[in-house]
Amino acid sequence: MTRKNKLLFNVSSSLIHQIVTVICGLILPRVFISYFGSEINGLVASITQFISIIAFLELGIGAVVQASLYKPLAKKRYDEISAIISSSNRFFRNLGKLLLLYLIVLFFIYPILINSSYSFYFTSSLILILAISTFAQYFFSISYQLLFNADQLAFIPLITNTGVTIANTILVIILIRLNFSLHVVKLVSAIIFLIKPILFKIIVKKKYNLNLKIKYETEPIKQKWNGIAQHIAYVVLSSTDILVLSVFSSLNVVSVYSIYSMIINGVKQIVLSSTNGILSLFGNMLANNENEKLKHIFTKYVWFKHTLVVILFTITGVLIIPFISLYTAKIEDFNYIYPTFGVLITLSQALYCLRLPYNQIVLAAGHFKQTQNSAIVEASINIIISIILVRKFGLIGVAIGTAVAMGYRTIYLAWYLSSNIIHFAISNFLKHLFVDFVSVVLMVFLTRILSLQVSSYIELISLAFKVTVICIFVSLIINFIFYPKILLSMRHGIRR
Repeated sequence: MTRKNKLLFNVSSSLIHQIVTVICGLILPRVFISYFGSEINGLVASITQFISIIAFLELGIGAVVQASLYKPLAKKRYDEISAIISSSNRFFRNLGKLLLLYLIVLFFIYPILINSSYSFYFTSSLILILAISTFAQYFFSISYQLLFNADQLAFIPLITNTGVTIANTILVIILIRLNFSLHVVKLVSAIIFLIKPILFKIIVKKKYNLNLKIKYETEPIKQKWNGIAQHIAYVVLSSTDILVLSVFSSLNVVSVYSIYSMIINGVKQIVLSSTNGILSLFGNMLANNENEKLKHIFTKYVWFKHTLVVILFTITGVLIIPFISLYTAKIEDFNYIYPTFGVLITLSQALYCLRLPYNQIVLAAGHFKQTQNSAIVEASINIIISIILVRKFGLIGVAIGTAVAMGYRTIYLAWYLSSNIIHFAISNFLKHLFVDFVSVVLMVFLTRILSLQVSSYIELISLAFKVTVICIFVSLIINFIFYPKILLSMRHGIRR
């Protein structure tokens, strides 16, 4: 299978996976809130976030493992691949043991730390159930998923995840409607997700002739500990908001945050899926010293990413409150309408997506150590601002912290790439930002002529269609003015 075919498979399977994930992600929280209430939904979101902190202990090794696999896969050095996977398995097995210790501490501390009306036993037993799938991932399958990704075969875990997500959604809805308890519902859900590591292990055994008992004298994973800062930044960015709200606010507020986050993350994942497999393609090109070809592809890729992010997140920013109003219309135990928070959380995730092209080149080239200080600064900004502002501004406070932190590192990565790896001029980035700003202003201004008040999902779909047409039209006009050559070449490529 050629690199082009692998990329097409990865992109298409990723898009399907993310569409399924978004749809299922919209269905389940609404069902949970309807049957169990906002506080339970907030409790589940909070516990899930605390458990995901175990990813902090991964220390970025996953990204380094994947970067280490590009060259041996390109050169078909199977002994080297076996050594890398063997070393990775050993690390993640040890991480699984740390997860057990962490869960024991969480079991006793979390129910005391959180302001909740539920009993110690209710909360602690829920922690253990929600941890099952996380434990299985780190103890059994994460190395194999990294191998698939590095070999441009990300469609294998993506197709598996899609099937598991659909099965989980169907079973959970059935169990809830049959009035099973929350613990039974979550236990069945956790068991379903155990299918993934089992399938991954079977596929790797059949496809790759790996010797996982191979002996090696020197560590096969170079820069093994230099991905720490990158990983800390990721964990802090994805965890800080809910953790801060869990400690300094209430579970009802966490529930509000989780609903907005669910929508924004769905859009973010669609942006990510649109270029799934590009990281391994970059890594393959760098391993084969195809630098000029890489720079040519990267220039178009950056334009595509900026254009896609502006269109999708502007549509999201305009529609998020009308959607939330409908989605939570019959929920009366807490207010879910926060327009300013909706705008800020949309902005922060848009900034994260804008930096993806620059960050992907850094990861593909293995420049973990060189960029780690910026990751530390980003993490610090997010924590400090969120804690300072949360008491006075609540949801808006943590959203400001995230937006400022993401904005800082987006600018830094663009600057770093201007003089490193492929030397992408900072003026190109600034031009993209200017075009993005002009596009967003015009899109928002033109959508103001529409009525954003809707009373049914049919009206919402109609409004979404009108907003989408306006945003795409504005984007085409603006890009034709500033990037006519790229726009014409993309049209030719699509037609071909």
